Amino acid sequence: MSQVTEHGGGVWSIQVPIPDNPLGHTLVHVLDTDRGPVLIDTGWDDPASWTELSDGLIALGTSVRDVHGVVITHHHPDHHGLSGQVREASGAWIAMHAADTAVVRRTRESEPATWLEYLARKLTTVGAPEEHIAPLLAARSGGRTRTLPGLRSAVPDREIVPGELLDLAGRRLRAIWTPGHTPGHVCLHLEEEHPARLPGHGRLFSGDHLLPGISPHIGLYEDPDDATVTDPLGDYLDSLERIGRLGVAEVLPAHQYAFADAAGRVRELLDHHEERLTGLLGLLATPLTPWQLAERMEWNRPWEQIPYGSRNIAVSEAEAHVRRLVKLGRAEAAEGTDPVAYVAV
Repeated sequence: MSQVTEHGGGVWSIQVPIPDNPLGHTLVHVLDTDRGPVLIDTGWDDPASWTELSDGLIALGTSVRDVHGVVITHHHPDHHGLSGQVREASGAWIAMHAADTAVVRRTRESEPATWLEYLARKLTTVGAPEEHIAPLLAARSGGRTRTLPGLRSAVPDREIVPGELLDLAGRRLRAIWTPGHTPGHVCLHLEEEHPARLPGHGRLFSGDHLLPGISPHIGLYEDPDDATVTDPLGDYLDSLERIGRLGVAEVLPAHQYAFADAAGRVRELLDHHEERLTGLLGLLATPLTPWQLAERMEWNRPWEQIPYGSRNIAVSEAEAHVRRLVKLGRAEAAEGTDPVAYVAV
């Protein structure tokens, strides 16, 4: 039985499973329009996920073939993975912010080993031990890179322009650029009265930007060819404040469940990151590399129990927090350190 939830006002969500992931599923939202159903995200590229998406649409009295368009909140494979298959089946357009479309193009056009080479270099720079880097080099030389997610993601054919209404017949859906989780993440503001007349201004499809019980991963934006010093955590905090000012009646996120009081959740996340930055300053009383910092940070389990791939994500998050502290003038690179260590000032 497909996991379909009706949210009222021509909006539904379908639980599309993410294989071998503790999140369990992506909530793919279906928005009825005068030209046919539009999907907000599509789910992971996996046969079981495709079946759930297809069955969910059939349960709603429609089908994948009837999909008119696909609006993607961000390029991650649990959101964009099935977009190409939907387009092949229906002829639907796919819309995404230009910054994330650039990531999709770069991933598709790169040699398969490029990402692993880049990651190995980065991990060396942040102080990762040789035993952690060795499997990446082995995977590169062994030709196992083609199994990486995202290598065949569909290239979008429409651009989501922040601040503008999307071309959806009979609906008012406005794009809000919310970088942080990815450089081109967008939230989508349905500027229509809430079907249950909850107080507030419309509803928000929040992707991964605003979740009821999870703080989304904020790591560095990965671009091997760009030396720009970005500040993803700063971007995320600024984006949160913009969302908090919208005054929406309800949030429809891509994971977990729908919730009200977006402003309250924004305050919780702003406080969480301020507390975390303060805690990291305490750790940086003595110089630490980003890897050493990640080892000492609080996660949902002890460092020794964090899986290999998740350690790469954790150290990227540590880097993003350090970069924020440096930008705020609260930390700096310690002189004469290689790999570079950082210290509070």
